[in-house]
Amino acid sequence: MSLPPTPPGPPTPTLPLASDGYPAAGGVTRRATGPAESARANRGWWDAAAPAYLSEHGGDLGDVDFLWCPEGLREGEARLLGDVAGRRVLEIGCGSAPCARWLHRAGAEVLALDVSGGMLARASELNRATGIPVPLVQADAGALPLTDGSVDLACSAFGGLPFVADARGVLAEVARVLRPGGRFVASVNHPMRWPMPDSPDPEDLQVVSSYFDRRPYVETDGAGRTVYVEHHRTVGDWVRAVVGAGLVLTDLLEPEWTPGRTQTWGQWSPERGALVPGTLILVCDLPA
Repeated sequence: MSLPPTPPGPPTPTLPLASDGYPAAGGVTRRATGPAESARANRGWWDAAAPAYLSEHGGDLGDVDFLWCPEGLREGEARLLGDVAGRRVLEIGCGSAPCARWLHRAGAEVLALDVSGGMLARASELNRATGIPVPLVQADAGALPLTDGSVDLACSAFGGLPFVADARGVLAEVARVLRPGGRFVASVNHPMRWPMPDSPDPEDLQVVSSYFDRRPYVETDGAGRTVYVEHHRTVGDWVRAVVGAGLVLTDLLEPEWTPGRTQTWGQWSPERGALVPGTLILVCDLPA
């Protein structure tokens, strides 16, 4: 696995910010978007949103920790990737890269990838602060800058997959860079979250749209330009994407809320988490 150098700092954000520090949405709709539009919008959104997002969630994510989901499942307990010591690992959608640093500390040779320069700039700062210099690269998940069969394991904790238009294409890229017998584990929004309001209040657990409506959630700015895209897929869609990419779905997890965990994260909360799943974790192996 060739390890690229740490990228330069991010471009100056151009999106206007709301009072909470996140990019201001001029409008919201559900409509089809292609890979280029999704990638361009989400790169700009995460560049602009990185400071607010990490200020809000950085304490929970940690600097050297591997949190799979808002329910509180951590790799240290779950061991979904198995023994990572001496293994070559690719993290897709690394954000500020706490998972990659945790993997490095566990003995893995890690490459951390993200589409957002804003996120990678913070990852670079945390590399220096923690003394754990994981290699970072800015790239799209649909075009991984690695040679065939160059990694033993790949992972993505809510990174990349919810924001790409072509999930099967990304999974095929993951299968390409995995060595035979390698494993990919990814956590995504549970598809059952989509037809319900984006609220942590259990009283809002009511179906307000169709589970089968695959149109992405799209935010636009005041000029009508696309600034954020998130894609919805059913459970069956995810299974077909995994199988269609040549991977074997080894396990499908729906983590329960961790006892004693009090954090509210967007629509995730202890009260709602006690009733319905919020995360789907795909454990996939590439046949040897």
